Amino acid sequence: MSGLDAELVVQRGGFTLEVALGIAPGETLALLGPNGSGKSTAVDALAGLRPLERGHIRLDGRVLDDPVAGEFVGPEHRRIGVVFQDHLLFDHLSVLDNVMFGPLASGEGRAEARRIANEWLDRLDLAEFAARRPAQLSGGQSQRVALARALAVGPALLLLDEALAALDIDTRSTLRRVLADHLGAFAGPRLLITHDPTDAFLLADRIAIIERGRLTQLGSGEDIRRRPATPYAAALAGTNLLRGTNRAGRLELAGHGIDLQTADSGSSGPVLITVHPTAIALHLDRPSGSPRNTWRTTVDTVEPLGDTTRITLGPPLPLGVDITAGATSALALRPGADVWASVKATEVLVTPAATDPT
Repeated sequence: MSGLDAELVVQRGGFTLEVALGIAPGETLALLGPNGSGKSTAVDALAGLRPLERGHIRLDGRVLDDPVAGEFVGPEHRRIGVVFQDHLLFDHLSVLDNVMFGPLASGEGRAEARRIANEWLDRLDLAEFAARRPAQLSGGQSQRVALARALAVGPALLLLDEALAALDIDTRSTLRRVLADHLGAFAGPRLLITHDPTDAFLLADRIAIIERGRLTQLGSGEDIRRRPATPYAAALAGTNLLRGTNRAGRLELAGHGIDLQTADSGSSGPVLITVHPTAIALHLDRPSGSPRNTWRTTVDTVEPLGDTTRITLGPPLPLGVDITAGATSALALRPGADVWASVKATEVLVTPAATDPT
């Protein structure tokens, strides 16, 4: 099988990672999860820094780790290009020598290693920095050098471990565009390890969400936005997630003291309920007009986000609401303010809870 086929089972102290990952050639998969979810353990296993307890790692059909078969390939022979969060450039070497290091370690002669390194420096617009040391580079320049060094070894897999996390906001935004261009030019599978949903949604073809060492959702960014499977996924997607029971279009929400109506009268039983923050409207008085879900509540928090304001509501439903800054001002919204909330039944989406991987 071409691409990456991995079933990772690793124990680290009292923590167990158990996830299966498959990445096709030319595809970028983001492994997204909170701190402590197992992302670093997955990186160590794939890079050969920590052997598997069970499972396997195959790259383009080549077995890199299989405890049952007794096969294990060391890190230096895996043909995996890694870009780390802190870049880990060699301080005592020039930019050119940093990029030459991989080809030299792989057995290339100095002339060929220099040719390969210069080619990647040209591709990443780094030729003018070839003689500099890492200490003389900006964060964005260091990140591009680390990427050039990873690509110079002709990797079968490109592994980016929080590659943008150490950059400031402006540099990160610029480097995302650079990285997107060069990820698209790499023909092999690409794995992006991140805790930043912006990196995942903008750079990846698919997203694998990992929580507490387990894969809780796998799909496109749009899949996760529209149907988040866990509260963590919902928070990443900016979507509200509830659990309840659907009975002919009436949603019973245990513990909230309120029911909602949905246009989905076909499913019954336990369901996951998603409501996008922009689908909820806020009013000073009880709204009238088309049939909709309405309830009285209070404003818990008000968070300006540029042209948008994120409002968090209090009981009975602690939902996030996105409205314009103008509407926030017009409604005089502040923590503790009384408001009415409403959402159309067609905007209350349900998924049978049997599909919830948790």
